[in-house]
Amino acid sequence: MLGESKFKIFLDLISNSGREELIWMNGYLNGVVQNQARRVAPPEAASASINKITIVYGTETGNSKRLATDFATKAKQQHIHAKVIGMDQYRLTDLPKEEYLLAVISTHGEGEPPLAAKKFYDHIHQNGFQLNKLKYSVLALGDTSYPLYCKTGEEMDEQLSKLGGIRIAPLQKCDVEYDDDANGWFNTVLEKLSNKNKDVFIEVAPVVAKKAGKQTYSGTVLTKINLNDRGSNKETWHIEIAAEGLEYQCGDSIGIVPENPANEVDAIIAESGADAGKIVLFKNEEFSIYNLLRHKINIIHLTERLVKQYAEITKHQIPATRMNLLDLLKIYPVTDALQFEEIILKMNAISPRLYTIASSPAAHEGEVHIVAVKDIFRVNNDTKIGLCSNYLSQLKVEDPQKFFIQPNKRFRLPAADKDIIMVGPGTGIAAFRSFLAERDATGASGRNWLFFGEQHFTSDFLYQTEIQNWYETGVLTKVNLAFSRDQKEKIYVQHKMLKHAAELYEWLNGGGYFFVCGKKDPMSADVENTLLRIFEQQGNKTSEEAKKYLEQLEEEGRYEKDVY
Repeated sequence: MLGESKFKIFLDLISNSGREELIWMNGYLNGVVQNQARRVAPPEAASASINKITIVYGTETGNSKRLATDFATKAKQQHIHAKVIGMDQYRLTDLPKEEYLLAVISTHGEGEPPLAAKKFYDHIHQNGFQLNKLKYSVLALGDTSYPLYCKTGEEMDEQLSKLGGIRIAPLQKCDVEYDDDANGWFNTVLEKLSNKNKDVFIEVAPVVAKKAGKQTYSGTVLTKINLNDRGSNKETWHIEIAAEGLEYQCGDSIGIVPENPANEVDAIIAESGADAGKIVLFKNEEFSIYNLLRHKINIIHLTERLVKQYAEITKHQIPATRMNLLDLLKIYPVTDALQFEEIILKMNAISPRLYTIASSPAAHEGEVHIVAVKDIFRVNNDTKIGLCSNYLSQLKVEDPQKFFIQPNKRFRLPAADKDIIMVGPGTGIAAFRSFLAERDATGASGRNWLFFGEQHFTSDFLYQTEIQNWYETGVLTKVNLAFSRDQKEKIYVQHKMLKHAAELYEWLNGGGYFFVCGKKDPMSADVENTLLRIFEQQGNKTSEEAKKYLEQLEEEGRYEKDVY
């Protein structure tokens, strides 16, 4: 602000000046101001007041590890040294010494921590220590399709707070499309760590990612075929469903919420003495007890946590185990129907089951196809059947069926001119039936190589006619089959890979893509170990060089897995 005398001079000068003079003065003053600004030293670039953090991750599929590694790279760009370590490798005695800890963790199964994170998760839930030095934040990965979305991350965030830790940034929950939310969370963390004027971190409510808004389709069953022939010890069902407005891409999955078996629901009601028609409120929705048990809550193979909860309500001493609700009622009965209601109103909703889509939008317009093997297993010498696979096996043609599409952007066909190698034993063939049908329908020019394996050629060769047709017409460049029980010595897909190691390595070195679909354990691990062995042999690489080559393929998106 000018003083009064200067301001008067300024006004006189303006009032006595013409337009050209005013323009000249304006430019002159601008130049003076800019010149003075140049003489003032620029402010020192903001730098982090914290120079060391630890990032721990717990993962099933590798997403948490990938994010943790990305975050460490960004932290180093801000001159913050970031130590990245898996929760299974973390030395638990270091936890009370930590000052700044970031945790990236997914939720597995029915609200459980990933196996690799269980040791860390159990440790922080044991009493007897405090984390009064700790500043922390949790990034939780999950899927809003599931009732216990991000449950593990929620519990870890809450427990670290109970132990005395202070949040750097609120819990961030991420859906399957997590990149934007995850990066936003980490940028917030970096901003807090770089703020030299704040000695305390303010507690704020958790941030919930926007729900993906998955569309529920109402479809109709068109076809249902058992792909196994007589003599097989398996039932593998091919099911085709038609729906209007259907949109998906090759590599995506279909999500189905199964119903509980009617005979088991009837038995539970009889055992508990409950009134099947009584209306109860479950998560702000009204259901009859029968409909709640039949369509909404999980009554099969309850988690240890729910069995423990059952024990607390009924006052029975029940060892840590997993058990069906009906078996619990028979062995550890409830006192009356009201106690039973208290139990079921605290149970989990049925989780959707995901199946990799076996059809192609280009070849099967308006339809989605799935492949589901009837899951038969034994628990305590009793034969059990998987809930959803049993449900699907009982579907009939023209039955209505609701479902949603689960995108999988990390498992996509490459450009039409790229070569692909596909390893899909058992129901893992689903993704590659989709890939091959799409490449056939669109006339893609890239070469296609399939490795498929099952137990017996005569009874278990899934989609045999289609695979043979694709080979005869040139859609499939190469096919290698492994039927493990057709000879004395078991042969698997990884053995076939080794037999063709030189050509496989040549395809990859020439820019090819490698896909694996099917059982995670032990198949996908065996396939990966075989790949590393091929890299060592055919590329004359050390074990470390082979691992780096595999990591390079992953970074380039040329090594992708869809395993379960």
